Order: sequence, then structure tokens, then C-alpha cells
Amino acid sequence: MLQKKINIAILLGDPSGIGPELVSKLLSEEITNKANIIVIGEKNILENGNKISGKSHNLKFVESFDQINFEDGNKFFLDISKDKNYHYKIAECSEQSGKSVLEALNLALDLAKENKVQAINFGPFNKTSLKLGGNKFPDELHLMAERLDIKNYFCEFNVVDNFWTARVTSHIPISEVPSHIKKEKIIKPILLINEAMKLNGIKNPRVAVQALNPHAEFGTEEKNEIIPAIEEAKALGINADGPLPCDTSFITAFKNKNHDCIVGMYHDALQSGLKAFGFDRGVTVQGGLPIPITTPAHGTAFDIAGKNKANLKPTLNSFKIALAMAESLQYKGERGIPH
Repeated sequence: MLQKKINIAILLGDPSGIGPELVSKLLSEEITNKANIIVIGEKNILENGNKISGKSHNLKFVESFDQINFEDGNKFFLDISKDKNYHYKIAECSEQSGKSVLEALNLALDLAKENKVQAINFGPFNKTSLKLGGNKFPDELHLMAERLDIKNYFCEFNVVDNFWTARVTSHIPISEVPSHIKKEKIIKPILLINEAMKLNGIKNPRVAVQALNPHAEFGTEEKNEIIPAIEEAKALGINADGPLPCDTSFITAFKNKNHDCIVGMYHDALQSGLKAFGFDRGVTVQGGLPIPITTPAHGTAFDIAGKNKANLKPTLNSFKIALAMAESLQYKGERGIPH
């Protein structure tokens, strides 16, 4: 029996950045015909993206999800322009940009809660504009978790060439990192990235775990916390390995293809390696949420916004991951397979 098409909500991203032109390019890609697409945003923002990209699309415009009939086609634009008179300037943070993004995002999340969409793919947001627009959370992942009523562990994954990363700590001062390096905190991202990679088609992910200290030996955290977490993961059937010294971990795990993913203790130990190898190809996946939510790992790129110079590859990769994970979840759900 053929699986029915996944419904994917696509958000235009910050209207002042490269998001609208990237979404315009994405909609012309053949792979978007493998899903039902609901682009959510303001019509004038999409039109501006089309003008920059030189693309045009046969989208059907609606003002509510209930007006959508996928028997009429697979690409719709859910227009939230009503009662708005916003004017967006390219390469400029603004309260209006933030409000527009938040409205589209909250609508997509509400549709996800109602199982009307099974994945969300979004153009890059601008954190300053989000804050000006009323976002009270430190980042969009925490906003999503709150809106989706998530009580369990969640974290951000970053992906380059289907190599995944997760971290124990994220946006905190380096001075606070050691106090968070505890066995019970380390095991959580190991478990989560292992499950996420299975959804993305890797049957038995090879999970590397970074050390905290130089050469994995100048300190006590490896012996007391990191190694016990790795051993617990192994006891649970996870193919975990480490701790790998940070300075060579990406050579071992990524370049030499000895692992499929890596869990690190803090932000820069992971991000510096990943971005050095593939900054122009990176994808961010919001982990621990009930549906796949993905975005290109780069920002709004104000320096090239409006110039049709934005590279589509990270956005295209992010869409492919959202689609693959959603199809895997659908397959398991139809067959009663736990996930």
C-alpha cells in the first residue's frame, strides 16, 4: 500500500533576509512534489522572494487551512496578510519582521498539534527581530517546545552531509559548562540523536562522544561522568564510542567516516568543527519534538539579501531531512511500530 503524502508547512523566514528568495527557489525543486506543501506567510513577502529569485509558482492561495483540498493540487499558500500593512526593508531588523515570523510559526505549530501538518521547514529567522516582535524565549527551539507542550528532553541537532551533531550544553558561558557535565545529562542527547538518525534512515548509528578536557585526560569529567554515560548507552544497545579528544574528533568521526554522528559537551567544541567542514551545507534539526522541524543552519545573511546570491543547498537539504523523517514516522505509525 502506498503511503499518503506528508503535509509539510514551509515558512518564508525573516522577510528582511534571504529566506523568501530561498523558499521561492525551493518550491521549484522536483522533490517538493513528493509532499503536500502549505507555505505560510504574507503574499507580498513571497512575491518579493519570487522577484529576487526570478521564479514563479502555481500556488493556490487560501486564508485558512480548512479551505485546502489536496485533490486540487499539492501546493498551497496560506496567506496571513489580512489586516496587515507591514513594510519590510531588506537587511534590517524590525519589530514587524519579528511579528510576521512569529504569527506564521505559531500557526504552523498549531497545525502540527492538530496533525494537519506532519513536518515544518522554515527559512532562517533573525533572533533580534524575533525578540523585537515579542519572543520571550532564548531561541526558537524553546518557543516551539512551549507551544507544543513538550515536557521531555529536547535539543538542537546540526547536520552536514548527513553527519549529525548534538550537544550537552548550548548557549551558556564556558565557565558554567563543567557543572553541567553529568552522566544523566550526557546520556540524554546520546539517546535522542540515536533515535533521530534512525528516523532519517540510519539503522544502527555509530555515535561518537567528545571529551571535555584536552586529550581527554586533563580533568576528572571523562572518568567520572562521560565514560559512565557511554557505557550506559552501550548497555542500552547504542553503538557509542569515546570519549574522543575534541581537537581531532572531527577528523576521526567526520572526515575519516568512522562515525555517523557526534555528541559534544559544549557549543564551540562542536560548531567550530562542523562549520569548518561544511558551513555552506549545514542544516539544523529541532530534536525531541513530536514532528520534524528543520531549517538551514545559516542565518538571515543580510549582507547578500535581495541579491539572488543565496545558496539553496542547505535549504534543500533541510527539506529533504524533514520529508524523510516525517515519512519514517508515518510508516511506523501505520504499522504500530514504537518510536
